[in-house]
Amino acid sequence: METVHRKNKVKNAFSKAMHKEVLVEVSDPTVMQVLYGEADANLALICKELDLTISRIEQGLVVAGMDSEVDLAVDVLTQLRDIVKSGEGIFTGDIQRAIRMLSENQNAKLADLYREQVRVNGKRKSIVPKTVNQKKYTESILAYDCVFGVGPAGTGKTYLAMAMAVAELSKKTIKRIVLCRPAVEAGEKLGFLPGDMAEKVNPYLRPLYDALHDMVEAERAQEMIEKGVIEVAPLAFMRGRTLSNSFVILDEAQNTTTEQMKMFLTRLGPGSKCVVTGDVTQIDLPRGIKSGLIDAVNKLQHVNGISIIHFGVEDVIRHPLVAKIVAAYEAKKDE
Repeated sequence: METVHRKNKVKNAFSKAMHKEVLVEVSDPTVMQVLYGEADANLALICKELDLTISRIEQGLVVAGMDSEVDLAVDVLTQLRDIVKSGEGIFTGDIQRAIRMLSENQNAKLADLYREQVRVNGKRKSIVPKTVNQKKYTESILAYDCVFGVGPAGTGKTYLAMAMAVAELSKKTIKRIVLCRPAVEAGEKLGFLPGDMAEKVNPYLRPLYDALHDMVEAERAQEMIEKGVIEVAPLAFMRGRTLSNSFVILDEAQNTTTEQMKMFLTRLGPGSKCVVTGDVTQIDLPRGIKSGLIDAVNKLQHVNGISIIHFGVEDVIRHPLVAKIVAAYEAKKDE
């Protein structure tokens, strides 16, 4: 019997009484490969997080340790095993999120997240919400015409909004996608930047292009932009327009003024949806100018037809260090 990982610890009579072993059956070699991870990395992570031992045997895995930790590990492994059986892949971040979700709610069903796939006809056939808040976010975008996604970097606010927009465009429920950001770093003084207008604003819009190109082939994306099916523009260009039959995304909305936010929200025309994303901890506005995102969330939180989803450090899905960095800054802010 091969032991994947074990932590040495002093065992007294009480801990022995609470110790138990449980078999998790895994018979399919393909499922084993995905579930266990490269060099059993996923199993080692579970052992490290929950302070227990997982051993590989012919029938599957033997989980041994303290009562409650074993129950949690078995639940995590069983649910992830069934997800892998359905054809989904899992990654290190999925393991950590599964442990966190099931430790907070023993009735949580991880498969519910994977069922909420956003279908995209492009480079990626489906995109899956990874956390409960991400699931609420995608559900809200389907159900509401105006959705705010507020939270720290790496929580998928812009990426999922883009995926939903591309999915709606492929279903022909909208006719175009409009993507915009405030060019706040230079105020509105774009003349100080070199090049023509497109070259001046491009650096501010690069993250939106990156998300788009992750879902749609570059040639197709460029063709859609040239035909006006996808429009990428700075927020200042929205003034005076009415956006009908469109999916409109305002990114980095924490850097709008209150006047700009009101202007943007009142551009919405018939048959359109808008998604506003931002991180109120990363405001680049000049000192003394109130963020339009903070103002809008305060004023609109009880308005019928608007959904506001707040993301937290638990929703960060980038590199695991990103979540730790966000948490560290949050802790320092509270000191």
